[in-house]
Amino acid sequence: MTKVLILGAAGQIARQAEKQFLADDDFELTLYLRNAQRVNDLKSDRVSIIDGDVTDEAKLTQAMAGQDVVYANLAGQNIKTQAETVVKAMHTAGLKRIIWISTLGIYNEVPGKFGEWNNATLGSYLTRYFDAAQVLEKSDLDYTIIRPAWLTNHDEIDYETTQKGEAFKGTEVSRKSIAALVVKLAKHPAESVRTSLGVNKPNTDGDKPAWY
Repeated sequence: MTKVLILGAAGQIARQAEKQFLADDDFELTLYLRNAQRVNDLKSDRVSIIDGDVTDEAKLTQAMAGQDVVYANLAGQNIKTQAETVVKAMHTAGLKRIIWISTLGIYNEVPGKFGEWNNATLGSYLTRYFDAAQVLEKSDLDYTIIRPAWLTNHDEIDYETTQKGEAFKGTEVSRKSIAALVVKLAKHPAESVRTSLGVNKPNTDGDKPAWY
């Protein structure tokens, strides 16, 4: 049984991942979020729920006890502080494996007109998420940073990946696809260690996401 701690467990990608995790009997989940009532529908003998803030280092460290993998689906103005607290808590708890959701464009890796549009649209959001990714990259954790393209709610699992240093492909990807990648990495924790993966749906190149 693989025990996964999900931070920001009410997020849209996290909710997709939780469904996929629970469809596999090999996973046990701990859901950590502000306002735990938002995930009460997932209560079961394989799900524990903790109402807490990720910047509460003591509570977060306690939540990490006995876990195998941390999956962080976090957002906000203080995303760098959240990353710093997660790293400290993982060190204290003796945990190494983390899957971290970021965003496309943090390395200025998105080419062409789409890259220009993405940079202009996301603005300082990119700087904050780059700073958070740097916290992980400078740590000794076994991280995988996931940089999704613009997200859709399409009911599909269809994605490809690029590595840090490669040009980003495509413009969009489904939340269900990102969730599937998270579950795959949790199931095979030796894969894509200390890497930053761009993730997109194939053949979605353009100046903007098709749905935008």
